[in-house]
Amino acid sequence: MLHFPGFEPLDAAAHRARYERSARQSAAVWGYSVAVDELRNFGRAPYFDVVAEAADWHTQSRVHIVDHNDLVSALNGRPFFTRLLQGYRAAASVAASGGMVGYFRYAWRFGLFFIFPFMLMLVGLLLSLLIAFTPFIFGLPGWSHIGSIALAVAFFVYGFLPQAEKLHTLHLFSDWEMAVAMAGLTGLGGEQWLEACAISVRQALDEPGADEIVISSHSMGSSVATHVVGLLLEREPELFDGKRVVFATLGSAILQCALMRPATVLRSRVGLIARCTNIFWLDVHCLTDAIHFYKTKVAAVCGHPDARQASILFVRFKQMLSEKHYKKIKRDFLRVHRQYVLGPDMRAMFDFTLMTAGPLQAERFAAFSPKNLPELTFNSGVDVQAASVGR
Repeated sequence: MLHFPGFEPLDAAAHRARYERSARQSAAVWGYSVAVDELRNFGRAPYFDVVAEAADWHTQSRVHIVDHNDLVSALNGRPFFTRLLQGYRAAASVAASGGMVGYFRYAWRFGLFFIFPFMLMLVGLLLSLLIAFTPFIFGLPGWSHIGSIALAVAFFVYGFLPQAEKLHTLHLFSDWEMAVAMAGLTGLGGEQWLEACAISVRQALDEPGADEIVISSHSMGSSVATHVVGLLLEREPELFDGKRVVFATLGSAILQCALMRPATVLRSRVGLIARCTNIFWLDVHCLTDAIHFYKTKVAAVCGHPDARQASILFVRFKQMLSEKHYKKIKRDFLRVHRQYVLGPDMRAMFDFTLMTAGPLQAERFAAFSPKNLPELTFNSGVDVQAASVGR
C-alpha cells in the first residue's frame, strides 16, 4: 500500500502511530488480530509492515507513507506576518485563477471552506483596528491612542489568535499556499519534491510478491498522489500491466488544485489515471464532510468526460461511530474530514484498515452498502498477501 496523507503536521512516524491505533480499533470491531511493525527508511516513502489474521485468513501488507510533512513544517514555521501575507497572496491567486468560482459551482460548502480562514482573520484584524482607532472615533485626546493601540494588540494576540488557532486558521493559510504550488508546480520546490517522491514510489512498486497494490490518498494528498502516479505513467505507460491496482481517494481534494487554470499538468495526469485500464479508481465521499467535492466526477470536471469515471462510494461516518463519539466530533469540520483514515466504533461499509490490510480486495469496497457489509469469513487455509502504497 502506498498512502499519501492529507495536509497535516504529522511525519511518517506519526502516521504510522495513527494507523496502528486505527488498526487496533478495527480489529476489535471485526474480531481479528493485527500487528504493526516499526517504521523503516525508504527514501521519500518509509514503510511499516502489517500482519492481520483471524481463524481462517492471514494477510501481510507493506504500507509506505509518502508524507509531505517537510513542506508543512516549512510553511508553518515562518513568522506570523509572513504566513499572513503569503496566505492572502495564495487566496488572491486562487480567486484570480478561477478556483473560487469552480468551488462554488461544484461544491458550495468547499467554497465556504476556502473563504472561511481568510474572512475570520480579516474580522480579527478589523476588530483590532477598531479598538486602536476608538479614541479618534470618539474625539478623545491624542495621548489616549497609546492605550487603545496597546489594547488592540493585546486583544489580537491574547484574545483573537488563540481562538482562531483552535480552528487551525493559519494552518489553513498554509494549506492554500500548498494548493497553489501543486496547481501550478511553482514555489515550494514542487517539481523537485514530486520527482523525489516518484523515485521512491517507483522503487516501492518493484518490490516482489504483491497480490494487490492500493494507492490511497486523503484530502490534499490526492493531488500529490495524482501528480506522482501520473508522472510515472507519463514515463512508463505499461507500468501497471499485469497488476491489480486500486487508486483510493478519500475525501479527495484533487479539484482544490485542478480547478485553477494553471493546473494543466495535474488535469492531464488525472486523465492518465482515469484511462489506465489496470487501475480501479475508488472515490470515497461523505455528505457530512465539507472539505471535498461531494458527488462530483473528478475526471469529467478535469476535462476527461470520455474517460472511465471513478466509482464513488458514499459513506456515513454516523454509521461508523457510536452516537456519543459522533456527537462529539460532528461540529469540528477538520476532525470529521480526518475520519476516513481513522478507526471505527462499529462495523460499517467502509473501514480504512480493512481496505488496506484486510483479506478483501480493495476494489470490492465499491459494492458495499449499509445492507451489504464486508464479510470476512473465508475457507480455512486462504492466505492473502497485499502491498499498499498511500498518500
